[in-house]
Amino acid sequence: MSDATTTDLYEVTMAMSCLREGMTGPATFSLFVRDLPAERGFLVAAGLESALDHLSSLRVGPEDVLAFAAALHRPPRDLEPLLGLRFTGSVRGVPEGRVVLAGEPLLEVTAPLPQAQLAETYVLNLLSHQTMIASKAARCVIAAAGRPVVDFSLRRTHGPQAGFQAARLGAMAGFAGTSNVAAATATGIPAVGTMAHSFVEAFSSEEEAFRAFARAHPGPVTFLVDTYDTEAGVRVAARVLRDLDRGPGCAIRLDSGDLGALAVRARSVLDEAGLPDVQITVSGGLDEYAVDDLVRSGAPIDVYAVGTRIGVSADAPYLDSAYKMVEYEGRPVMKLSSAKVTAPGQKQVFRRPGCSDVIALADERPPHDGTPLLETVMRHGQRTGGRSALDGCRERLAADLAALPPSARRIRAPVAPRMMPSERLRALTDRVRRRIAEQTGAPPHGTGCPNEPRPGPTGPSRAEE
Repeated sequence: MSDATTTDLYEVTMAMSCLREGMTGPATFSLFVRDLPAERGFLVAAGLESALDHLSSLRVGPEDVLAFAAALHRPPRDLEPLLGLRFTGSVRGVPEGRVVLAGEPLLEVTAPLPQAQLAETYVLNLLSHQTMIASKAARCVIAAAGRPVVDFSLRRTHGPQAGFQAARLGAMAGFAGTSNVAAATATGIPAVGTMAHSFVEAFSSEEEAFRAFARAHPGPVTFLVDTYDTEAGVRVAARVLRDLDRGPGCAIRLDSGDLGALAVRARSVLDEAGLPDVQITVSGGLDEYAVDDLVRSGAPIDVYAVGTRIGVSADAPYLDSAYKMVEYEGRPVMKLSSAKVTAPGQKQVFRRPGCSDVIALADERPPHDGTPLLETVMRHGQRTGGRSALDGCRERLAADLAALPPSARRIRAPVAPRMMPSERLRALTDRVRRRIAEQTGAPPHGTGCPNEPRPGPTGPSRAEE
């Protein structure tokens, strides 16, 4: 079986029905986030490269047909219309690393309806998860205020693939390294690591453990000093480092307790021992809020190692994202369900200074001070160019973050910039809304552009089916 079976069952049943009915005209689906999670002033677009990999290899083979038939309790011949289906469409997407706002399409897929439908679940998963993690990582870098941040998340992410993505996305956000050896090898991110408490406990004393570790590693080393008594551990580490003349590049790691107060005492011990170049690394349940508090307190911490809370985006573990059809065979379409209204038509987002974005129809000309965010990245099922390099993604993100209003970059109580729809998009939305209301008798549910984020606090809301 291929990745074609990694989908929701209703994607299969709809695609099969469309094929049998001859509904294979071009359909455009728009992927966007309805609302920002609580305590977010922006999102970071991510997952596009993975989505393009999936779409370029999407094929329904004989084993997939058998799997679909088994899931539906149907004979395989009933599912044969799906055999050989592959993605032949086009994709416009926001490059990874760009800052995006609620309501703005991260991706638009245009393809024969069954293909675009079958692609939904996998693509939505990839962009939702990676955008969520990238956004959290970027906030952590902002909180660190120029101090290095490293990724320790692999052991508690939701699977090894998620751990790999967290390492890559952390590097895109500006992390200085990762403990994930596979990610470091594949992407060129520096690999970083220290030691565990078990290593110290295996020896008869901390000093014996530190000296053994140093013998095995002739370069800079980092000693974990809080297995027993933290301040005593710092003194032992200082003595070993001084005896071995291992000051520059070395560090101690604090992993528990009041990290700010412990860092102050550790810095004093190291300085008194004549080791001002030995750095202090902290870890243990850190996220951007904890890092922000420590930085603001003036704690003498050199490196922040973040793990679980970043790798799973603990305070906002999902995005209220959607993949909705906005056009079929040239006809703009929209959804009118209360609180889930969508805007019709293929779209473009124009970035203006200060992220004062305009969401418009795809064929509109940009404002005089606006640049388009969505780029054509796939035609006829094939990439239009090479993969985005990690360095390029990192540079895009750094530039976009610098251009954000300070209020949007705040760690606590951020204020997101407001996206505004163009007049043409508003007018199309109203026309389509009235047409649907006349055809179905459905109430029009007001006027305006439904892609505008709703006012008021944001946070966990509906689960999208």
